[in-house]
Amino acid sequence: MQADRVREIFDRIAPVYDRLNDGLSLGQHRVWKQMTIKWSAAKPGDTCLDLCCGSGDLSLRLSHCVGDRGQVYGVDFSRELLAIAKTRHLEAYPRYPIQWVEADALQLPFEEGCFDAATMGYGLRNVTDIPQCLRELYRVLKPGAKAAILDFHRPSLDWMRTFQQWYLDRIVVPAAQNLGLTEEYAYITPSLERFPMGEQQVVLAQQAGFGLATHYPIAGGMMGVLVVTK
Repeated sequence: MQADRVREIFDRIAPVYDRLNDGLSLGQHRVWKQMTIKWSAAKPGDTCLDLCCGSGDLSLRLSHCVGDRGQVYGVDFSRELLAIAKTRHLEAYPRYPIQWVEADALQLPFEEGCFDAATMGYGLRNVTDIPQCLRELYRVLKPGAKAAILDFHRPSLDWMRTFQQWYLDRIVVPAAQNLGLTEEYAYITPSLERFPMGEQQVVLAQQAGFGLATHYPIAGGMMGVLVVTK
């Protein structure tokens, strides 16, 4: 899928993005996001990147972790999602420093080696060039820094794949249809089919330059977190 098309989809779903994430994850995405932050090894005072930040959920959680002495950069190419993120920031945690940046994950507007840690939630599956995204992430991290990348996956077990597809077809898509977003959420199944499995993600991370890469399957393999170290 072309980058402009992906951007259009996320701009349109922005008003209901968080509500549908709740449905898609059975309400568990908050737990998975907290695990992602823990695996990123972000700590108070760090300068952190939240790539493909969407409506800012991970960015806000990162800001809690780094505190008022740290700095978080939330980056996304959807202007509508960034607008929601900015509003949530001002309403909930205005004292925590977060910079919201409209940018492409394949060409980040940051110098080499400027981040102590990074997170990415539900973004890697949607970029048009996964190897380039990983290379950019590697470039902007400091030596020894970690990144934790959370995303939906196709489970390896047949019965889990069957359950996941049933849930998408019978629960998620009808919910999107009720909100007038059938076409926008129809992209989920093909995006899962073409998304590299955990072991393939590890190989791609190593090819991008990361010295250490481990993929942790969660939720029966329907979710996973790729943890990489520069």
